[in-house]
Amino acid sequence: MKIDSKQIDALNSTVKITVAPSDYEEVVKKRLSERRRTAELKGFRKGMAPASLISRLYGEQALYEAVNRVVSDALNAHISEKKLRVVGEPLPSEDQPENKWENGADFSFSFDIATTPEINVEVDKSDKVVYYQINVTKEAREGLKKNILGSYGTTEEAPKAGPEDYIIADLDNGAHKVDGAYISLRNVAEAVQPAFVGIKAGDSLDINVNEVFENETDRAALLKVKKEELASIDPAFKLTVVNVKTFVPAKESQETYDKIYGEGVVKSAEEFDAKIDERLRAEYAQMADSRFAKDLRDYLVAKAAVDLPEAFLKRWLYEANEGKYSKEQIEHDFPAFLADFRWQMVKGSIMKKLSIKVESAEVHDAAVSYAAYQYAMYGFANAPKEMIEDYAKRILSDERQARQLEEQVEDNKTIAAVRELITLENKKISEAKFKAL
Repeated sequence: MKIDSKQIDALNSTVKITVAPSDYEEVVKKRLSERRRTAELKGFRKGMAPASLISRLYGEQALYEAVNRVVSDALNAHISEKKLRVVGEPLPSEDQPENKWENGADFSFSFDIATTPEINVEVDKSDKVVYYQINVTKEAREGLKKNILGSYGTTEEAPKAGPEDYIIADLDNGAHKVDGAYISLRNVAEAVQPAFVGIKAGDSLDINVNEVFENETDRAALLKVKKEELASIDPAFKLTVVNVKTFVPAKESQETYDKIYGEGVVKSAEEFDAKIDERLRAEYAQMADSRFAKDLRDYLVAKAAVDLPEAFLKRWLYEANEGKYSKEQIEHDFPAFLADFRWQMVKGSIMKKLSIKVESAEVHDAAVSYAAYQYAMYGFANAPKEMIEDYAKRILSDERQARQLEEQVEDNKTIAAVRELITLENKKISEAKFKAL
């Protein structure tokens, strides 16, 4: 066997492997022998077919498998011996020599190999990254207070309809009648909304439902029919208002404070403001931590200055996915792929240097936190522990989701470790300016 390696540049090389009959003959014999033991051919007992017949039937396949096995083993041994940090996996060279598959012939194969440079990122107090401290402003406090009071509000009857109100109305066109239809003025087409603003209980309007509700789904729901039936319904209706409803936010009172925080927890407007500020500071801390993590990742990747074999990576992504993504799609997504690829390399280097390891218990805890968050997103903030634990187990049973959580824990531990080693440049900023960053 002959192995020739040619360095193209710092990150790319080609390896040519030439195998002679002596390299693969024994492997071919072994494969044919295995095939003979298992072959079931008409006229012969299992395992008793003549070797010549087995060779004639399966010789070419055995040769192909044997040569590829020998070449694969040789390529892997070469990579291991040279201690190459291979990107992806070797690819057949575009100028791959053509082989004639005949027993007793020499075979040549050429492979393109791409590698990554060694990464060694050192961090200390001379490394500085901005950490934003978001100020709690009166405007932010009042905005959150309005949202909180709104979430504990109620609907009440109104003397007339405003653009944010809704009405309960009866519709009738002689052939089709709907009693007690719910109509939100926000869903009424903008062109006809002025006709609805100001109407009162007992008022009537002649409307064209096609003009009032341009969306067919909304129109079908209003008339309580299937969308397929809309075409057969005369759109001209008489609308009679039964009553007008408006949403009224909760008023600041002890009763409201008790509903929001529990009995006696908040007893004054000042304590209510303090609770709002506490919540804002917690939200701002999450926002600031998230931004800091991104900025620190970008800083570390820039400092490492990782050079990558980009042309090879594009080709590898295309061939490894077997045409699942077009070359145009890969080109479009490539910058994001490179950014993540560089971070994974830098992170791996830092984890090794700082002896950072992720335990299975930490991934489990991350799954539990994610499960609890998902329940809270759907309004089930106090889901039972058993339900959360069961959901977490389902998440971890999915290999893709489990790996994503593991990477998340790796990211968090790496960022936390580096944060202790560098200098944070604290910078106070308003929420508006922070969001504009």
